[in-house]
Formats: sequence, structure tokens, C-alpha cells
Amino acid sequence: MAYSEKTRTAYQEDLKGIEDAGLFKKERFIHAPQNAEIEVEFPEGSALKSVINMCANNYLGLSGNQEVIDAAHAGLDSRGYGMSSVRFICGTQDIHRELEQKMTEFLGTEDTILFPSCMDANAGVFEAVLNEEDVMIADRLVHASIIDGMRLCKAMNDSYKHSDMKHLEKKLILHQDKRNRLIITDGVFSMDGDLAKLDEIVALAEKYDAMVFVDESHASGFIGRTGRGTHEHCGVLGKIDIVTTTFGKALGGASGGCVSGRRELVELCRQKARPYLFSNTVAPVIVSGTLRVMEIVSGSTERRDKLEENTTYWRQLLDDAGFDVKSGDSPIVPVMLYNAKLAQDVATDLFAEGIYAVGFFFPVVPQGQARIRTQLSAAHEKHHLDKAIAAFTTVGEKYGILGLGKQELIEKFGM
Repeated sequence: MAYSEKTRTAYQEDLKGIEDAGLFKKERFIHAPQNAEIEVEFPEGSALKSVINMCANNYLGLSGNQEVIDAAHAGLDSRGYGMSSVRFICGTQDIHRELEQKMTEFLGTEDTILFPSCMDANAGVFEAVLNEEDVMIADRLVHASIIDGMRLCKAMNDSYKHSDMKHLEKKLILHQDKRNRLIITDGVFSMDGDLAKLDEIVALAEKYDAMVFVDESHASGFIGRTGRGTHEHCGVLGKIDIVTTTFGKALGGASGGCVSGRRELVELCRQKARPYLFSNTVAPVIVSGTLRVMEIVSGSTERRDKLEENTTYWRQLLDDAGFDVKSGDSPIVPVMLYNAKLAQDVATDLFAEGIYAVGFFFPVVPQGQARIRTQLSAAHEKHHLDKAIAAFTTVGEKYGILGLGKQELIEKFGM
């Protein structure tokens, strides 16, 4: 057969190498809706364990919200299960355009186009709006899906040091000969939880005749005074040329994403973006649920405000306990450990204590930057966070990591 034993052995050795390096990722099986408390089977075949979930993107606690579920059921009954088509053939329903209009209003842009996911949006947008006469200048910590989308584009690919505005300005000066300059950044950086300096980025874009692209996947719904995103937080609402975001995190937690921005750029995506032209339409049930999500998010900041309170409380608990925590204002709160095996061991012991938090390590984060990325939700109550810090403290004491800074952790455990 074509798949020979020699080939099989080679792949088995690759997998063993990943495992030996302490980089092997194991999946947990959740037997419940996404919420602050979930039933988890881990390892496979074991008895279910009730744990507090500290690592979901369920920022607003809407993934299991009954109003959203009811809206999804209604959409299923009225518009069916799926479209069996792409948008431009026979895959566009009235509710798809309705959601696009809702997102345009919410994000403060000119137009919006839906994609099956934000990864698809990022995969399609650059190739659709840029060509070989243009240049993309990206923050060096942008999300992997952005990097993949840039690779598919014929425009020149360049970068600037993370959140370094002087370096970005140098790159903008360097590329004044290009037809278009597109500055590319995340709004909230998913691994560290820090926010882009969008006010300064927009000022540089205006100075050097550049466009600005922002991925708001870890911001839409809860960053900014009314949850519109990093561009609201930084006072540049309406000044971002391209926004991509997802419905798979705070905005319901299912799937789907969009490109929103200047009317002409969105229309180019409708005409040319390959993931839009060749992927099935977002399912009606998801569109219906997301429409209800947008009503909830637009109608009140109650969930956003609770998330902010939980984030402040959790950061203080971790600081007081003596963990090395990345600073920031977002509900992404990384507990830094630097060593991949240590991150996995700590995560395993936390699970035994009833806390579900996953270790992140290379290639998800750079080599030597392993961590436990905790994430807050409006679904968390104070008693969840109090139980979580008790477990973190118990495990931290076991490994002797409390009160240690970066250099001390690296000296003790290595990178």
C-alpha cells in the first residue's frame, strides 16, 4: 500500500518527539453546555469530573444562555438547518443580511460581510483587497490566522516590533513607494491579553497615508465603554478601515465571523475572497442565535461590567498569592511559568483540584514563554474565583513557584 510501514514509523517518531519534548496536546471531553462549571471527562474513559472552567472564550457567558438557545431554535424552525450552498449561488437568506447590518451598526463601520469563521475572514481579506504593488506591515504578535492570510496574499510582507510605534513609523517611511500600506494588528492580543495602541496607530496611518486592519476577536462585545471593541476603548471608532471579528467567542461562542469596514473593501471581499466564494454560508441557526446575542449586547452593558469586575478581582487574587502575571486590562490573564512541562504539570494538578485551565506552550506561544492562560467570564461568580485561587495556591506551593519572578522561575525549571 502507499502508506508504508516506513512512512508510518516516521510519523510515529515525529509524534513521539513532540511528546518527549513535553509539547503534546491532549483534549478534554466536555459533557455539558459551555459555562462557568462544566462536566469533563479526562483522561478519556475516566469518570466525569465537575470543574470550574477558567480557559474558555465565553467572555460574556452567552454560550449557554437560554435566550440565545431559544432564538437558535426559532431560527432552526423558520429557516432550516443549513443552506447547502455558498452565498452568491443560493446561500443568502434575509437573516444573513440582517446580521451584517447589525454588525455594521455595532462596529461603527460602513458595511459588513459574513464568513464561516474569523479564520476564514482573515484568510480571505488580504488577497481580496491588496496586490503585489502593496505592503502589509503587521505587529509581530498577530494571531496565527492573520499570518496565514498574509501568506496567501501577493502584497509584500513586513512587520514591526510588538506595539513599538517608533518601529512602525520607520516601516511606514520605508514603504512610501508602495501603492497601499496596510497596518495589521490584533485589538487584544490573545496570548498576552494586552491591547493595541490603536489611537497611535491611527495617527501614524493618517500621517503616512496608510490603512489600518484590526482583528477584534478577543474584544468584540466587552472591550470599550459599550463593548464595541478596542477601537472604542482607544477613541478611534469609525477610523479603522478593516475590522475582522468572530461570533465564536463573546458573541455567542458558536462559529462564524465577519469582515467589516470601508464599503469598497467589503465589496471586494464579496467579489473576490475565496473562503467567502467557496465555503458554505453560516448556518441559519447560528445567525439566528447571534442576532439575539447582538440585541443583548447592544441593549445593556451589564455583562460587560460584571466581566470587568471579575477580571479586576481575579488579577488581584493572583498578585496577592505571588504568581507571575502578565499585566493588562483584558479578561485574558496569563500566569507565566516559562517551562512547557511545568505548565502541563500545573494544569494537570489544577484539574485534580477542580479547576480546568490549560497549559500553553510552543508553538502556541514562543519558545520559553509557557503559561497557564486564564480567562474570565461574566458567568463566573465570586465563589468560583475564590475556589480557583485556593486551587492555584495549593498547586503553586507544591511546585514552589509562589513569589518567583521570571528569572527565578527560569533558573529553577529552565525554559
